[in-house]
Amino acid sequence: MGPSPRTLELFYDVLSPYSWLGFEVLCRYRNIWNIKLQFRPTYIAGIMKDSGNKPPAMVPRKAQYMANDLRRLKEHFQVPLRFPKDFNSAVLEKGSLSAMRFLTAVNMEHPESLEKVSRELWMRIWSQDEDIVESQSILAAAQKAGLSAEKAQGLLEKSSTAQVKNQLKETTEAACKYGAFGLPITVVHVDRQTHMLFGSDRMELLAYLLGEKWMGPVPPTLNAKL
Repeated sequence: MGPSPRTLELFYDVLSPYSWLGFEVLCRYRNIWNIKLQFRPTYIAGIMKDSGNKPPAMVPRKAQYMANDLRRLKEHFQVPLRFPKDFNSAVLEKGSLSAMRFLTAVNMEHPESLEKVSRELWMRIWSQDEDIVESQSILAAAQKAGLSAEKAQGLLEKSSTAQVKNQLKETTEAACKYGAFGLPITVVHVDRQTHMLFGSDRMELLAYLLGEKWMGPVPPTLNAKL
C-alpha cells in the first residue's frame, strides 16, 4: 500500500485563462504525483476587490504582455486558448458571477461533474469566443459536459439560492485568507505545512514541495497519448 495522496486545493475562476492552464496541468499530474486534487470555484472579482488588486487588462502594458503571453502559452501548455474578439465585453463587462455560482452548485450537488463542466465553460469563453453568463450558455456547457437537461436546469435554479451564493462567498473568502490577490492559487498541504502558490507558472516549485519530478506542462506519459 503506497503513501496517501497529498491534498492540493485549486482555487479558480473560468474568467481567468491562467486558471485554465493551471487546471489542465494539475489534472494531467494528479495520478503521476499521487495528489488529491480539490477544485474550489472562486469569484475573481471578489478577490480583486478584497486585495486591492487590478486585473492585468486594466494596466495597458500588462494587457499587451498578457495577449502575447497567452499566445505562447497556448502552444507550450497545449491548451486551445484564443482571445475573445471583444475582450472588454466578454471579460471586463460581463464577468463570471453566474458561471461561478453555477459551478458552485455543481460542486455541491454533483462534484463528479465539476471538472468537465468547468472545462466546457473555459472552452466557451477562451477558445470558442462564446458567452458564459447567460442561462442558455451555461446550460449548453453543462449538457456538453454530460449533464442531462433536467439536472442542468435544476442546478441553474439552485445557483440563485442563498445557499449557493453564500458558499461561493465563503470559498472566495477562504482564498483571500490564504493570501490570494488573483487566480489561480494552488494551496498545498504537505508534511503538516500549508503553502500558497499563485499562478500557473509555479509548477516546478510545486513539484519541489511535493518531492516530485516536474516533466513540463505535458508530461511524457500523456504526450505519448496525444
